[in-house]
Amino acid sequence: MKLTSINIGREQTLTRPNKTEQTGIFKQPLAGPVQITRDGLPGDFIGDKKHHGGPDQALYIYGEADYEWWAAELGRELSPGTFGDNLTIEGLSSAEFAIGDILQVGEVTLQVTSPRIPCGTLAGRMGDPQFVKRFRAAERPGLYCRVLREGQVQAGDPVSVELYGAERISIPESMRDYYEPELSAAAIQRYLDAPIAIRMRDEKLEQLEKLAG
Repeated sequence: MKLTSINIGREQTLTRPNKTEQTGIFKQPLAGPVQITRDGLPGDFIGDKKHHGGPDQALYIYGEADYEWWAAELGRELSPGTFGDNLTIEGLSSAEFAIGDILQVGEVTLQVTSPRIPCGTLAGRMGDPQFVKRFRAAERPGLYCRVLREGQVQAGDPVSVELYGAERISIPESMRDYYEPELSAAAIQRYLDAPIAIRMRDEKLEQLEKLAG
């Protein structure tokens, strides 16, 4: 695998039915090398900080294999960054990953923390009110990652993977379970034992408290 594009989003206005918002989802490629910090790409605008960004979702990765699938599905070419991804990686299919997997991208070490859960902003970006449902059904959500080691990256850098050594929760499984409000206590504990993103951790703790309620 190799890094094919580094993408950053400047603040832009997105108008969709019943809402106008400021967003950084319109990503454009950057010439490298580019510095990556614990908080991601400096200058990458985060419009909805409640659901996006922060150390546990510092970078969003999408694979060229997933882009190729969507290009066939939608009948048009899609440029890197279309889905709001910061890093586009050749040879990567997000459904093959699990929470906790490690990616070494150039100097930078990343850890997968959660799938991308589609929202209205993505639907607005794609110009399709039904795109949230389509993205969910496709189960090609991409990877949110935390930065374990900062450094520089540039297009062409090799990408290697180290699989998580404990019990694996696949990215498609974690996406499905996001929409399942009645997980068992044992199922919830699997997530709490894994290196999930803080937002997912808060959601699972809330579910666990309701069960204990």
